[in-house]
Amino acid sequence: MRSVAGILLFSTLAAAQAPPVKPDSPEIKALIEKAKRAGGPMWAEEAHFFCEAPRANSTNDPPIPPTKIFDNVYVIGNAGTAVYVIQTTDGLLMIDALAANQVDSQLLPGFQKLGLDPAKVKIILVGHGHADHFGGSAYMQEHYGSRVYVAAADWNLMENPPAGRGDKKGPAPVLPMHDQVIVEGQPVVLGDLKVLPVAIPGHTPGSMGFIFPVKDNGKTHMAALYGGTVLTPNIVSDEGLRTYLQSVARFKEETRKAKVDVEVQNHPLMDPIQVKIDKLQMRKKGDPNPFVVGQANYQKFLDVMAACTEANIARRKQ
Repeated sequence: MRSVAGILLFSTLAAAQAPPVKPDSPEIKALIEKAKRAGGPMWAEEAHFFCEAPRANSTNDPPIPPTKIFDNVYVIGNAGTAVYVIQTTDGLLMIDALAANQVDSQLLPGFQKLGLDPAKVKIILVGHGHADHFGGSAYMQEHYGSRVYVAAADWNLMENPPAGRGDKKGPAPVLPMHDQVIVEGQPVVLGDLKVLPVAIPGHTPGSMGFIFPVKDNGKTHMAALYGGTVLTPNIVSDEGLRTYLQSVARFKEETRKAKVDVEVQNHPLMDPIQVKIDKLQMRKKGDPNPFVVGQANYQKFLDVMAACTEANIARRKQ
């Protein structure tokens, strides 16, 4: 076991050996300003996160209180990684499943606190094939018969992970049995719920975005979840970032056509979810739902993501 002094010395040496970060060029600064203008006050924190201070989700991200955020939607997880459970007329659909080691500590306790039965989870949609999203799905599949849906490219990624992924540092994740395949543009239907999947490669080859209806006090809104957000661009290849930029543009068009006015994220780091949960808990009759941002503002959310991705691509070239 290393001493504190040894750890400090190691950190100092690592920092000394790391290549210096180049100051942003005028072109990059202009792209950052573009992102901030596009987002305005509503998305200022997102612009700062994506353009200036990205960070990965962490096992130390504090848990969030399991919360009913719409008439038919619940959220479980932590400040860095969230799962959404959607009530339908034929059981529950879940988007993502947290990491395997969070099933007993966060996922199942969340179901219990919300009064939901995990045995009623019929479908699990996985946003992309990394273990912090699919990790809990094998448990749900084995114990409750949940069907696990993943895009074909990310089934392959999960079953043949590349060397060097952070997931390889610990025990190999338990994979769900190869089950259902998410197909671009082919709705996933459960009871009265229809979820439209949109292919958004870049973070992974099979990353998916989801567009689906939610109800707030009986009124229908359209929600979207970008299931392949790049949190730390340094781990993505040049080609991956370029593909990601194209995917953001594509998702922008699909969400515009669908009149999306609700923003939810499986990694809500850039738009902290605890703040919204706090507002929900204090919400009075007639107050807006903090997850309903409006159609124009949802498009601005994606504009910020695009402009910051342009900035991150430009950083590779300087």
